[in-house]
Amino acid sequence: MISISHLYFSYTGGAPYLLRDLSFNIEEGSYASIIGMNGAGKTTLMRLVLGFLSPSSGWIRVATKEIGYVPQTDPTSMAGFPITVEELLFSFASAKGMPGSDRDEAVEDVLEAVGMAGMKRSLFPSLSGGERQRVLLARALLGENRLLILDEPSTGVDLRSQRELYALLKSLNRQRGITIVAVEHNLAEAVASSTELIHLMDGRAHICSPAAYQEEEKKELVPDRNEG
Repeated sequence: MISISHLYFSYTGGAPYLLRDLSFNIEEGSYASIIGMNGAGKTTLMRLVLGFLSPSSGWIRVATKEIGYVPQTDPTSMAGFPITVEELLFSFASAKGMPGSDRDEAVEDVLEAVGMAGMKRSLFPSLSGGERQRVLLARALLGENRLLILDEPSTGVDLRSQRELYALLKSLNRQRGITIVAVEHNLAEAVASSTELIHLMDGRAHICSPAAYQEEEKKELVPDRNEG
């Protein structure tokens, strides 16, 4: 689904590079979480995949143009704009060029998929953080997108809603085969939900399974008794 080869990136156009010699693939049907410390380049890598930024050198190839993007929720977003959930999705579907007959059915389907069909006439600004994130996820699913890219999906979402959100993401991935790439600060959920982790550190990318990542973390915490 996504191929990256010898990617370098710098906001200045030259050294020092924020991302250095990244090469890896994200296969179709994967759930990949991008993790790392603040400033490691997680959001930058996401923006490169989305095409918002261009590599300084190397390349990125994405096998589909049908990409759903879920940004971070903003508590002040549309705070004074009285738009309903349904109207928000209708406007987005229309902007994508969906004809009216297809649009209505598509909006109903995605709201059903994220468990928000019963709140379609609720005002978007009045929703909780978790409910807003579900609506944004529904918007990203419009058009039968096979690739979802999320930017820190649990930001501004309470713990209970986080559990529900990640269960929904896992279902979309495992049951529907949708490829998911998420920038994550929620390490516990990233480990629990992902099929693979992309760990950015010192400009490099280390790709591993959640189980392998946990084993590596344990080794760092437990001193080697054979040393010294």
